[in-house]
Amino acid sequence: MQHLNALLVYLTGPVLIVALLGTGLFLTFRMKFVQFRGLIEGIRITSGKYNDPRHPGDVTHFKALCGALSATVGVGNIAGVAAAIAIGGPGAVFWMWMTAILGMAVKFTECTLAQQFRIVHEDGTVSGGPMYYIERGLGRKFKPLAILFAFFTVFASFGIGNMVQSNQVAQILDSTFGIPPVITGVVISIMTGLVIVGGMRRIGQVAGILVPFMSIAYVGGALVILAMNAGAIIPSLALIFKSAFTGTAAAGGFAGSAIMLALRSGVSRGLFSNEAGLGSAPIIHAAAKTRIPVREGLVALLEPFIDTLVICTMTALVIVTSDLCGSGLRDAPLTSAAFENGFAGGRYIVTFTIPLFAYSTAISWSYYGDRAFEYLLGRRAIMPFRIIYCIVLFFGAIASSTTAWVGTVWAYADIANLLMAFPNLLALWLLSGVVAKSLKAYMKDYGASVLESDAPMEMAPMENEA
Repeated sequence: MQHLNALLVYLTGPVLIVALLGTGLFLTFRMKFVQFRGLIEGIRITSGKYNDPRHPGDVTHFKALCGALSATVGVGNIAGVAAAIAIGGPGAVFWMWMTAILGMAVKFTECTLAQQFRIVHEDGTVSGGPMYYIERGLGRKFKPLAILFAFFTVFASFGIGNMVQSNQVAQILDSTFGIPPVITGVVISIMTGLVIVGGMRRIGQVAGILVPFMSIAYVGGALVILAMNAGAIIPSLALIFKSAFTGTAAAGGFAGSAIMLALRSGVSRGLFSNEAGLGSAPIIHAAAKTRIPVREGLVALLEPFIDTLVICTMTALVIVTSDLCGSGLRDAPLTSAAFENGFAGGRYIVTFTIPLFAYSTAISWSYYGDRAFEYLLGRRAIMPFRIIYCIVLFFGAIASSTTAWVGTVWAYADIANLLMAFPNLLALWLLSGVVAKSLKAYMKDYGASVLESDAPMEMAPMENEA
């Protein structure tokens, strides 16, 4: 655990902050603040304005968005935000917001590239994501980098999308209802297997129902608590802004160390939550039915807004207004205690939504893992991966719930995410000109035919050519 923490501190230090925030700033200016001028168009596209069943792909824009959100709207929104505040103090929330705002430009860029360089197979299914735009966009000499990304994605899928989710669900159901972790493990493994065996189309169908329902339920509960404690909202927001630059971390320490803790925990938790720059979401957005890559990029930029600026903010405000930041609690128990502090029985909102959030994350991350596994080993490797994925879910649920073990799992998940991010961020810098050109054409409303002809979506043989 000590070595994992040392590696995590190194990776989440100045290197990550410069890489992630620097890329976000660069792409914000390169794409001329697309996160602001493209927001309304992204909503129009998601609503189905341009849907055409004849377009290549597996799912609609809305289902692709829900599929990606089902991966990001997970335990990180509940336990991850609480962990960031427990470690970095309220100031960590500010840096989560900054990561999300800049991340909207990053998400737009990576998901546009995923569409532009995806492969449509003879059976109509799609394979796409950073491993494809690294190899096909940058050239064959960059294939080792694409392989590295795919390997890290498989590695990460068993952390952020798997063990973290099932372990947190098992913990909260055991502590609240006394349900044995082995029962939780069996149920979540079987339910996940029933969905992922149907591939992206079934994942999209389930996510299209689950994501709106669980998001509204959670945000609605948080809004009720905040309405009951409205007088504390403005002081809490002031504390968040103040702590980001001058405050003391919840765990203690002098001002300089507190600022760094807030920055580091906020940025890493922001990445964990909305996954902008991670390279995961492009894998699922590549499956959307469209012939114009920019459109899916505009849909994708909605994710950090919904995930972090809305849902994570609800969690953060409930915690900060509860005055429990320095209570010694962390992860899901801190969020649960903050909701209970809002009104009697409030903890059941967390108890109810965590299994839904975790389940949705598990099914979407299985898709990320199996696309990466397919890239590495071919299409015949997909089903074995899905079986292993469900088995690991079970073992994640029954594993020890001690603080040390949970800390190890979170550290493992963070490291796996960061190892994915670096190859992807490099590709975004090198391919940003391709996206900027397509965006300019789209925004001028003259480039639909040009955009379609630019997108290399040739048919691929059934066995992955990689």
